[in-house]
Amino acid sequence: MSNVTVCARFRPRSSKEFRDHNDGVCVRGIDAETFVFQDDKEDELTFSLDRVFYEESPQAAVYEFLALPIMRDAVNAINGTIITYGQTGAGKTYSMEGPGIQDCDEHNKGLLQRVVDGMFAQISSLQDIARYTVKLSMPSLSINEFISNSLRDLLDLSKGNIQIKETKTQGILLSGVTEVPVSDSAEALQHLCTGLANRAVGETQMNMSSSRSHCAYFLTIQQDSVKDKRVKTGKLILVDLAGSEKADKTGAEGRVLEEAKTINKSLSALGNVINALTSGSPSKASHIPYRDSKLTRVLQDALGGNSRMALLCCCSPSTSNASETLSTLRFGMRAKHIKASPRASEVKFAKSQEEPSSATKDEKCGRILEKMKERISNEDIKMLEEVFIHEGIISSLDSVEDVESAYEDIVSKTIQSLQQAIEELQLKVQKLETENKGIQEQALRNQEPGPVGKMSRFISSWYASFFTS
Repeated sequence: MSNVTVCARFRPRSSKEFRDHNDGVCVRGIDAETFVFQDDKEDELTFSLDRVFYEESPQAAVYEFLALPIMRDAVNAINGTIITYGQTGAGKTYSMEGPGIQDCDEHNKGLLQRVVDGMFAQISSLQDIARYTVKLSMPSLSINEFISNSLRDLLDLSKGNIQIKETKTQGILLSGVTEVPVSDSAEALQHLCTGLANRAVGETQMNMSSSRSHCAYFLTIQQDSVKDKRVKTGKLILVDLAGSEKADKTGAEGRVLEEAKTINKSLSALGNVINALTSGSPSKASHIPYRDSKLTRVLQDALGGNSRMALLCCCSPSTSNASETLSTLRFGMRAKHIKASPRASEVKFAKSQEEPSSATKDEKCGRILEKMKERISNEDIKMLEEVFIHEGIISSLDSVEDVESAYEDIVSKTIQSLQQAIEELQLKVQKLETENKGIQEQALRNQEPGPVGKMSRFISSWYASFFTS
């Protein structure tokens, strides 16, 4: 098992940081792997990561250390994921895309362009031994006050909410997402440019063009061996996360503020998954809350499955952002302890004969029903059917794995609803207990005898004793 590759990148300080906080910095570099963090509230903290990219580090250096090894493995059918993480305005999107996907000089090209260029260059050098097919997809986790955490297809906005499915053989799948075949780097970058134009952005005081969605770039690489007809598939995912935010710094309000809350909630869910993966006894199985957020669900294979993973922690070196920088670095240190088990995908052999005509929907549903009967009772099947019809997902079920995945999603959704209801009830109970305590205290105060009350009791007692004697 191997650990996740974790790097830190410190962007140059902005003119606003120089203007508002002079030249104060919270980071002092020691070498290419170690640096010291210090602010007004903390003692010096020393961090050691796989690599540290300081303000003067070029884009090419980040690519060569962080992304190049993962890209090469993906061409050889070993899945890989590269994630940029950090506060808003820390340089995540610049690291991933540069100043723009197209019309960008070589010096400023981001990870995305360099990965695409490098991938097709490597594929070209291997054409004698294999034929390659590359497909691109761009799901985005939309963040807005009306539809929280909905997956959109940036290559086809007319498509509805993308469904997340899981199979035993292929892991996490995005059902219905557009997959565009791309034959060279220029074609891939053109589609990427089109998709990014559909990505949600918004303006805050921290960033004039702040990403309001988590965006993933999926590159599926199929390798068909010329010699023995073996087929292997690798998946490379690049993820540009929306930035964590503090409302008092970003000046967010209204819709943008609501978006910030949802962004922070999904990033918190990601942190909870990392904590669950890196805490507790390795020998003792524990629950990993992947289903708490669609972000963590999409990244499930990358975080805990068959995939190489690299995390780029993007930070500001300014003392004005010291607390956010420290939080980002601590997140990276936790992620560094995740154990990954990357391995080549299953080898399949290309079929020499044509597949028989596909079964009708009724025949397919019939086969699924028969297989499900082997596992669960007829009563449970009827219950599932009613639930699936009510949820409007029965038409998308094509396998037993789909049924199980849909059932798990509904169970998770139900549990979350119940947990929310319990939390609301607990708040109401606490409020009632507080009110009841106040009423009881007021009643006790009313019963306490003052001077007049004491005299009244003395006279009453004297009269009673006089007339009875």
